Amino acid sequence: MTETNNDLATEIATAVWRKAAKSGDNGGNCIEVAPLSKGRVGIRDTEAPDQAPFVVSAAVWDAFLDGAKRGEFDF
Repeated sequence: MTETNNDLATEIATAVWRKAAKSGDNGGNCIEVAPLSKGRVGIRDTEAPDQAPFVVSAAVWDAFLDGAKRGEFDF
């Protein structure tokens, strides 16, 4: 059986979103993530929770986390 856009939309609507514990340090402006089926990860902006989130594969998410831990995104 193939997944439809409605299936993914339902999954996103019922997902358990979480943000970093330190997000309160910057006024709550941050991103939230939610684990989704098939190893995917949803990513959304806390300031725009009704906008469609980015959905990435586990491999993309792992590569992002690795880069963040190594400081690749530091300004």
